[in-house]
Amino acid sequence: MNAGLNLPPRPHIGFGQVHHARTRPVRNQFTYGNYFLMLPMRTLQTAAAQDAHAGWMPNRARLLSFHDRDHGDGRAPAQGGALAWLDALLQSQGIADAHGEVWLQTYPRVLGYAFKPVSFWYCFRSPDAGGGLRAIVAEVNNTFGERHCYVLDAPQWGQTVRADKVFHVSPFCEVKGHYEFCFSVHRRDGHDHISARVDHHAGADGLLLHTRITGALQPLNRKTLRHAMLGYPLMTLAVVWRIHSQALRLWRQRVPFFRKPERTGPVVTRSTPT
Repeated sequence: MNAGLNLPPRPHIGFGQVHHARTRPVRNQFTYGNYFLMLPMRTLQTAAAQDAHAGWMPNRARLLSFHDRDHGDGRAPAQGGALAWLDALLQSQGIADAHGEVWLQTYPRVLGYAFKPVSFWYCFRSPDAGGGLRAIVAEVNNTFGERHCYVLDAPQWGQTVRADKVFHVSPFCEVKGHYEFCFSVHRRDGHDHISARVDHHAGADGLLLHTRITGALQPLNRKTLRHAMLGYPLMTLAVVWRIHSQALRLWRQRVPFFRKPERTGPVVTRSTPT
């Protein structure tokens, strides 16, 4: 049963897998283990949270860390950080009732280095407004240093949300078609297990790429930090290496190559009715 996200408001870490499958013109798929952070962004701005989690807080140099400037428009903590950028983004999209907790699922910096192919912002209504998921923002980065956000309005756990693809990510995929997003949470073995699925449908031929990121969410503490660092050393560098090694494999298989187009449109895309 899909229960939805129901975590205590403290930093978590998710251990799981990334699965990626291409359907054409050649089949190619891979699965590898990874981990990600799940951070309650509003809670972490409070003084009480800073006292409670002083051993691990954002914007501090650590072997494994999170920095606000890696997201959004790069706002510094003194300017409200990434959360202030997110609130402004939601307001610009007419979403004015996401005042509850904001959970950010993202890859951390490891040894000071970060690359975040995609981060998901789960934005909730306030408890006074009934709580519940109000919006999800998929923040996508490519290897050219560009960023785009897909704003998913009124999503539901376990249901598909669609958005047109307008951002160049891979040279082996044209900028056409649409994405189908689906997010789910299940309780198993004492942990919440989250799944984020992103499928790229390109034109009349249908599904081109299937991607799924999964993880069992555990409190972020010394034990889980040690497991992350020892079990997945240099993870962010490994992510970049895998992206380029898979690209080389597709090139050798003579999959059509598409040059990156010039960016001319807005940097935000809104979800469309399915």
